[in-house]
Amino acid sequence: MTVRFWDPDGTRYGIPTYPLHMAPEGLATRRQLRARGLRPGGQQVAAQLMWRYRRGLAVAYLYRVDRALPVRPMTPGRWRAHEAMMRPRRTCPECHRDVGYVIRTSIGTCEPCDPTRGGAYV
Repeated sequence: MTVRFWDPDGTRYGIPTYPLHMAPEGLATRRQLRARGLRPGGQQVAAQLMWRYRRGLAVAYLYRVDRALPVRPMTPGRWRAHEAMMRPRRTCPECHRDVGYVIRTSIGTCEPCDPTRGGAYV
């Protein structure tokens, strides 16, 4: 067990800090809350997880599960806004078609228009 990031009192890092996979019960990350159908709901960060990885230091903030609120439902207006936001990411700049999937930024065009695949769809 690494004790490098063990600071449950918050004296060293300012807030309670735990190593990866050692958070106490009742705390969860944003992704864990979302998987339970919850959101932080404006509460302050309760603690953090810290761990080292190849490129440096990683941090994940933890929130109290008992103070979390249910996720807001998607209304028809939010769905329209989401669709409007995603439309440019699905539209090929070469053939101007909505291809039905998000175009990779590494290619920049849809697969039929991809010059590396020999395409020049028009």
